[in-house]
Amino acid sequence: MSTTILEYQDSAARLRGLLVADDSAAFRRPGIVLFPDARGIGTQAIARAERLAALGFAVLVADLYGAGKTAPDVPQAIELINALRADTARWRERAQAAHLALAGHAAVDATKLAAIGYCFGGTTALELARAGANLLAVVSFHGGLTSERPDDAVNIKARVLVCHGAADALVSLAQLASFQDVMSRSSVDWQVLVQGGAPHGFTNPELIESGLPNHGYHEAADRRSWAAMLGLFGEAFGVELR
Repeated sequence: MSTTILEYQDSAARLRGLLVADDSAAFRRPGIVLFPDARGIGTQAIARAERLAALGFAVLVADLYGAGKTAPDVPQAIELINALRADTARWRERAQAAHLALAGHAAVDATKLAAIGYCFGGTTALELARAGANLLAVVSFHGGLTSERPDDAVNIKARVLVCHGAADALVSLAQLASFQDVMSRSSVDWQVLVQGGAPHGFTNPELIESGLPNHGYHEAADRRSWAAMLGLFGEAFGVELR
């Protein structure tokens, strides 16, 4: 297993993602772009990438803000995501830059790509899909579900899985219902996994001791959503994953 810096760029910034892959493999493998939460590239995103790499994927942990920048606290994270979300076209371009960087890597089969994301990263993965990116699967874990351009769902080429916590105080069930309504008017193969008692951030064990309001870890929801993702990947890539 190797973790290397992958430098790429969009029209506004130079970007520094992390490519995680089994460097002993001599063949091109399916690729996954992993968009981290609002803090940027950190230990949880890298840990998830390593789990996926162990299953045979090449995983790019994407740089959301440029130069590998991270947010050490909530106010700074909010400032960074608001700046990116203020321009949907630029936001999608940032996501697409990561997608193209992974697709062009020598270790990756560019015909077999997926995108996943956590919290703000989940929202970003959905925006990448709405931009019409050539992806086989997209998974959002406790991500935001609203969009400035919701009707762009007609552009989605991927299978879509949204993993949502029924106790998420930041992404309401009303927002989920609106998302489902829009998706139902498209031809997209989509599904939603709603898990009772799961709060916002339910995949992140670091939240157990954080005291962060309206956030929390939920072991069962974490485990079940991961299994659902692997099931979707199995369908999309034509492989069996465990």
